[in-house]
Amino acid sequence: MAKEPLQQKPGQQDVPLTTGVILLAAGFSRRFGSIKLNALLPNGKPLVQQTLERIQAATDNVIVVTREELLASLLQAGAPTEHTLLCPDADQGMGHTLACGMAQVPAHWDAVLVCLADMPFVETRTYTALLNALRPDAIVVPEHQGKRGNPVGFGRKWFAQLAQANGDSGGREVMKGNPNAIVKVAVEDPAVHLDVDVPGDLGQHHV
Repeated sequence: MAKEPLQQKPGQQDVPLTTGVILLAAGFSRRFGSIKLNALLPNGKPLVQQTLERIQAATDNVIVVTREELLASLLQAGAPTEHTLLCPDADQGMGHTLACGMAQVPAHWDAVLVCLADMPFVETRTYTALLNALRPDAIVVPEHQGKRGNPVGFGRKWFAQLAQANGDSGGREVMKGNPNAIVKVAVEDPAVHLDVDVPGDLGQHHV
């Protein structure tokens, strides 16, 4: 991690809270059959590049968690060099990857949006809306046509618990245990329900 603190995106100085993103990018693409993050979308962009571009258009505060085999691809796609870290326990599930990221969250962050690298179709305006809705004591989820999706945001109240995540649970246990803290953010973005698991998913949405 860099010694210098991450900064707010220009134009967001009036936001009273400091928030950021943890991008989970350490999966093994077992169902995909090859390195999913490098797969090309219909517009010619690598999957992970589009995910990163859309997130970075919403905030500069981005921590990327990956594994050694994917590091070069992430950096080539634009991941921030000083804020991209390796998770040695990535093979044990997404929860371990999340815990690795939470361990590096700067002390001054008030809330974090947990994003998934294999969701390249989520729009920047969705990330922005969710980041703006974050609060230290809230769990923020996008909702499209009455159905919850991803990414999900967590206030600092749950940072310690998320840092202990393991297996494939990620933040689900936190959400299950705190239903009254969940804040739904209505979005006009069906991509909050769309991830890429197999090659056929690459063309499932207009990019």
